[in-house]
Amino acid sequence: MTTATHTLPAGFTVRAPRADDLPAICALMAAFDIAHMGFADAYAPADIREEWERLDLTADAWVIEGPNGRMAGYGTLTDEGSGRLQADGYVHPDYWGHGIGTALVRLMDTRAAALISHAPEGARVVAGNAVLANDPAAQAILAAAGYSLVRTHWRMAITLDAPPPAPDWPVGIAVRAFAPGRDERAVFGAVEEAFSDHWGHTPRAFEEWIARTRREDFDPSLWFLAMDGDTIAGVALCRRRPDCGWLSTLAVRRPWRKRGLGLALLRHSFGAFYARGERTIALGVDAQSLTGATHLYEGAGMRVTMQAAIYEKELRAGEDLAVRALSDG
Repeated sequence: MTTATHTLPAGFTVRAPRADDLPAICALMAAFDIAHMGFADAYAPADIREEWERLDLTADAWVIEGPNGRMAGYGTLTDEGSGRLQADGYVHPDYWGHGIGTALVRLMDTRAAALISHAPEGARVVAGNAVLANDPAAQAILAAAGYSLVRTHWRMAITLDAPPPAPDWPVGIAVRAFAPGRDERAVFGAVEEAFSDHWGHTPRAFEEWIARTRREDFDPSLWFLAMDGDTIAGVALCRRRPDCGWLSTLAVRRPWRKRGLGLALLRHSFGAFYARGERTIALGVDAQSLTGATHLYEGAGMRVTMQAAIYEKELRAGEDLAVRALSDG
């Protein structure tokens, strides 16, 4: 593995992560978030393990340790397919200003260059990296490495002090929970179809997507399917996180949009979490959503609690296979 140790102070080392690093990685992420936002966007070990299923840990992930063996930085690079490479990195606040962020970006870029040939022939290859909007140091590192700001994403949340309004389901729609062993392919197909209108989306493989149902915290009773007869019109796929109820995916297929189904699924999810004792519910969303999702969430009482700046760098010119605008189909 090519490293960037020459950018680090003496005594710092780079290695691949191990299973026993999971608690330290979660603690590093929490310290990073608290320093920037005042709260931790709590990650559980299951979140990291799910990400690792898509990585070659010997080549796609890095732990940077200080002279005392303490974890100072952590980063990954995920090949999303279709020419999309997504980086993610964290530096412990105690080690800011030591060149660790720059080292992580150089490691990511070196690995990204090696993955260009994995993209489909003729496809545009892009490396992406998301940093907090209030982290000018990280933004400066990316700008110096040739990245440009292309998008903003939000974390939105609502805290309920009373039961939420009951959902008003469109005529002909009934909601039920996900049935393991029966609904996997249909739900995957519905989500992929709906997310063909999501900026930056590239087709996912079923085998990768279904990994979320193998997590130890997967609860099928929190996956809600809005059914029009035997057809899935929309879904709200939720789970409980250490700090909140999390709406991982809210998707409504085109023929059922603009009928109030998105709001009904959202309120149904709020009610399910409230009944389980969760008072804060959160989700992530593209701030310039092509389908206007931010307006839906704001109308339901959700507010922005975190902003992430999305940076990209073109590694190879070609046909962009990621969604950039609404299609006519």
